[in-house]
Amino acid sequence: MTIELRHLRAFLAIVEEGTITRAAARLHTGQPALSRTLRQLENHLGTRLIDRSTHHLELTAAGRAFRDRAASALAAVDTALDPRSLAAVPLRLGHPWPALGEHTVPLLRRWDEENPDVPLELRRVDDRTAGLTRGEVDIALLRGEVTAPGLVTEPLPAEERVAAVPADSDLAARGALTLADLATRPLALNTVAGTTTPDLWPPGAGPAATIEVANTDEWLTAIAVGRAVGITTSATPALHSHPMIAYRPLADVPPVPLALAWRRGVPAHPAIPALVRLTRALLAGH
Repeated sequence: MTIELRHLRAFLAIVEEGTITRAAARLHTGQPALSRTLRQLENHLGTRLIDRSTHHLELTAAGRAFRDRAASALAAVDTALDPRSLAAVPLRLGHPWPALGEHTVPLLRRWDEENPDVPLELRRVDDRTAGLTRGEVDIALLRGEVTAPGLVTEPLPAEERVAAVPADSDLAARGALTLADLATRPLALNTVAGTTTPDLWPPGAGPAATIEVANTDEWLTAIAVGRAVGITTSATPALHSHPMIAYRPLADVPPVPLALAWRRGVPAHPAIPALVRLTRALLAGH
């Protein structure tokens, strides 16, 4: 049979909603019809995508691999069919949290001056590749080691790490902090797009407890209310200042690698080289 876009949308809805019942309600269809659509897709691919043997639906290994491909295909179709794209094709720059910090606004302003015919859209996506592998963006600003396959990377100057602590804590009264200073407090970890793990500490010297959060907003809240401390990069204070959070230099940790990345083997947006040049120039102070 012929696979249609509705098969991809049905599969992704089931993945995102976690149950066929909620996915059917979201797509305004019946559960039996949605189940048939999923079976048709699996029959076409010759493999099971979702394990339905447990109470909660779980992606199989094939399902996890197909998820990004399906999302990328739908994103490409949606972009192609967007009437606005007939006038100008925007360059979509993804970032998982603090964008370029203090350089974010200068980047957007310089881009508008130098490339008035190509809109630059800054999109925050709480995802390890900022939506790049799913085709939601054309290029992404990534921190930490880039391990996703099929990406081209352009290294940028690394960023120093800083500690984020409650503004009314004794740690905020110090000029600089160390990992040992933070180890006695619970550590907020962004498990989706963060660059901090307990591996920063020497063996046996790590934080006594961790609090897992899914995005920057939850991370900021956990620190502001005094439940945790955090470690981030020097870009964060510029875009995520908070009256109840103090950022302090962290003396004994390596910097965080920073890079622009885009997908290999797919048609690249023609304005990517211009964005790479402008970003490097801004970070170099030009």
